[in-house]
Amino acid sequence: MTTKKEQRRLKIKFRIRKNVNGTAERPRLSVFRSNKQIYAQVINDLTGTTLASASSLGLEKMAKIEQAQKVGTILAEKAKAAGIEKVVFDRNGYLYHGRVKALADAAREGGLNF
Repeated sequence: MTTKKEQRRLKIKFRIRKNVNGTAERPRLSVFRSNKQIYAQVINDLTGTTLASASSLGLEKMAKIEQAQKVGTILAEKAKAAGIEKVVFDRNGYLYHGRVKALADAAREGGLNF
């Protein structure tokens, strides 16, 4: 059985995904955060393929905000190597603060436009 917090996030997620779609020109940057890790991937929704991805699984122990910033910079580097400069940000139902905001800001500093 899901909790009210999970149901709220899923409702917000579906509301966002109605409007946010990734194309070949502007793929979708999707963020998922668990209690310990954070994951991000750049997705082309037309073909259903992941173009670039990064996570905090292989990183050394550090504060969660710092982990998110590191993942954002790694993802920006991988996306630039794949020839992607413009993306659409999908916060995946999470509030835009804390780790999600830190990842987005680091990706912007890395050269992604959204």
